[in-house]
Amino acid sequence: MLDGLVFGWRSALLTFAVLQLLAIAAALPRTIVNRTANRTLAALLVVLAGVLAPWLIGFAGFYDRWRWLTFAPLACPLAIAPLLWFYVHALVQGRWPRDARLHLAPAAAHLLYMAASFLLPLPLKDGWADLTLGPVNRIAWLFSAVGLAAYGVAGLRLLRRYRGLLDAQHSDAHRYAARWLSRAIGATLVLLPVWAIYAAWNAVSPLGYFALMGLHLAIAMFALYLAVEGWRHAGLPFPTMDTLAPATTPEPAGRDWRAQGAVWAETVRREGWAANAELSLAMLARQLGTNTSHLSRALNEGLGMGFSGFINGLRCEAVAAAIDRGSQDDLLDLALEAGFSSKASFNRAFQAAYGMTPSAYRRAARGHTSQIANFTAEARI
Repeated sequence: MLDGLVFGWRSALLTFAVLQLLAIAAALPRTIVNRTANRTLAALLVVLAGVLAPWLIGFAGFYDRWRWLTFAPLACPLAIAPLLWFYVHALVQGRWPRDARLHLAPAAAHLLYMAASFLLPLPLKDGWADLTLGPVNRIAWLFSAVGLAAYGVAGLRLLRRYRGLLDAQHSDAHRYAARWLSRAIGATLVLLPVWAIYAAWNAVSPLGYFALMGLHLAIAMFALYLAVEGWRHAGLPFPTMDTLAPATTPEPAGRDWRAQGAVWAETVRREGWAANAELSLAMLARQLGTNTSHLSRALNEGLGMGFSGFINGLRCEAVAAAIDRGSQDDLLDLALEAGFSSKASFNRAFQAAYGMTPSAYRRAARGHTSQIANFTAEARI
């Protein structure tokens, strides 16, 4: 205890979280790639630190020691959901949505209310706080929960479109950190019910300062997850949706796309181009002497599969062939040699192609080889 201040476990936990968030927020804008997205994430982390700060200093007794801190414009919970949406949008589109200011208007109005109230003389501020601070904060927290739900759904829809474009142009969407976006939005939807329950309960029957600690711990964990994982993925490539949009090229009339797809598939198989982990639709089209529009149509209409499924199918064929030949190499080594860039994408593709895991396929192949050997030995006898 120091001059009326108490630094207990609550203040210690929130202080640790706030310092970590601010440190990562300061480092994110320095990354070269995804600059708009990383700066947006940095702003989001600062906002999250600001949401935790009043409770940090409140548990320590700052408001009791210095009453003029009432209405300090630190917390702006209404900005969390739109900034998270801007981050997703900036990663997949390379920019904020055009109506970004409208999305931030409620947060700006709440922050303006706090700043104007903070400047009031202390006697007037005390009466104004008794009259408005509790109801306004409860409304802000309730609408923040609504925002998390609305923007979370919007983020999932945008991510679904983005993954569809990625799968049409690249063989391994995992390499472009689309899964990180899925986890980020998933973390938001995990936080949502906790936030909603606390906000609704507090709106109906105010819970009091200490009872809301559970919500702030949940926010702190969510914020630290976003900060650490966002920093880890800050430099990963995110092709924008504009660059992934298929080109429109006049299609030749009466072309047999099934036959053309079969010819091109055999060429790709014979040349072993699928083993290139960097292979994209545009790159393969150049190698085949065509354009992306014709190649996409030959795959989709002719072969009944997208680019990702086609290339990963050939890679799975290569791994299965190596297993059938009796290769004893590690499965991951075989997958990397075939062109896969991750174990997760390899396992998913192999399961889809053969209806079993690579390990199960190897065990089945070994069992089949043993049966042939036994049959040959018996025949000799």
